[in-house]
Amino acid sequence: MTLRTIILDTDPGVDDILAMLLAFSALPEELELLLISVTYGNIDLLNCLRNVISLFHYVEKEIAWRESIGRSSGFATLRKSKPVVAVGPEYPLADDTLMVDIFHGQDGLNGIHSSHPHLTPAETWQRLNEVADKSSAPEQDEIAEEMNKTDSLFTPSQIPAHLEILRLLRDNEPNSITIVAIGPMTNLALAAAEDPETFLKVKEIVVMGGNIDQAGNVDYQSLSHPQHIPNIQEPPFRLIKQAPGPIRDLLNTRNQVTPVAEFNTYADPTAAARVYALTSPKPHAMMPPALAAPRGQKEGLPPLPVLSSYPDNLSKRLNVTLFPMDITEKHVLTRGDFEASLQPQLAAKSPLAEWVSVFMNATFEKVGPLHSEISKEAVGLQLHDPLTIWYCMDDDNPKWKIIEGEDIRVETTGQWTRGMFLTDKRGLRRNDDYDDNEAPGHKDGRLIGSNGNRLNRCVGSPGQDIFGRLLLERVFGS
Repeated sequence: MTLRTIILDTDPGVDDILAMLLAFSALPEELELLLISVTYGNIDLLNCLRNVISLFHYVEKEIAWRESIGRSSGFATLRKSKPVVAVGPEYPLADDTLMVDIFHGQDGLNGIHSSHPHLTPAETWQRLNEVADKSSAPEQDEIAEEMNKTDSLFTPSQIPAHLEILRLLRDNEPNSITIVAIGPMTNLALAAAEDPETFLKVKEIVVMGGNIDQAGNVDYQSLSHPQHIPNIQEPPFRLIKQAPGPIRDLLNTRNQVTPVAEFNTYADPTAAARVYALTSPKPHAMMPPALAAPRGQKEGLPPLPVLSSYPDNLSKRLNVTLFPMDITEKHVLTRGDFEASLQPQLAAKSPLAEWVSVFMNATFEKVGPLHSEISKEAVGLQLHDPLTIWYCMDDDNPKWKIIEGEDIRVETTGQWTRGMFLTDKRGLRRNDDYDDNEAPGHKDGRLIGSNGNRLNRCVGSPGQDIFGRLLLERVFGS
């Protein structure tokens, strides 16, 4: 067992929360958690931050409850690490209006994007406090309580998340920190552009993102039968910004929104492409096209930030390990296993079990009608994000199967293919003996040894059938 020191970059939805709970519950000799860097994603940035603070609130209540009844308090990694929580950007690098254009609808925050379009970290924390103070909703009372604590298990940062990432990489030995990216990769792209050499001190970037052979979107046939989807009341733990209704329910069933792209990559393909370019022998050759102005940008708004290109001669290549949907969707937490594990916890009045059951039961209720061919107990939630944490906890297990050095690229400008992963499936081998002046006979240059990205990809785990129960046991105990 090798200790991993990690930074967790996240846009907290349901499986992000499960990933954080698994990380919190790791043994101190498995994980050290330095930073939770929060980014926009399936919901707006302020709601993402709210979800993180809610999680801490209920974990702290759970620890106090366990101690009061003589149980082990658990959450050893969290109690030892007490991570920093930092706030990232509100929008992707390009196409600033993406989330509004695609998802429309209510954000539940009185038009935060129009009234406060570009908040600093300090202003974001302040805004979170203001919303909590003015609201009469019980969940906002919990946020206010957590924010006013002096002995919380996290430390709020007043500087942007990408600068916190760089600070930690500077302050620690090279190759000692792993970044786990389970949301859009905007924070990572900003850090890499700000200081490429410091960013390259990272040991490994572990990414939940992309899809190789797996389709990108939900079954279109399901979209033609919205009457099969029940009218379920919106839980306070929201998943995406699509207005409530059949389309939202369908989008929530899987973590992607187009026929060819997984959501995290789709949300900011430019950021993903820039980060993956650092795995190439020639990063500048793998950079995405220059950013275009956002569609419908209003007059008077500041222009998009221009991120620097990478220097020609960097000290090393970035080490990236991908966990695409092809592998993550095979790891499922079934409703039967979930209810069997939580039933005794709920009977004993576990605060964390009560909170988790609210959004998990709502998720199972939404997924169930889309799979009428299976029993209620067999309905499952795909554990996309938590799988990356399991890998970090147990990466020396020989049962992990990793393909090394694949040339995987991200489509950033396609009208229909934004966020798509592109691989060369012609069966031709890259010739590493070619130099820059030799032409291998293919106009795209993919077979020249010095071209292309070099990404590692997970294709097998220690056990797709055991992971759901393992996660529950780690978080809630046996």
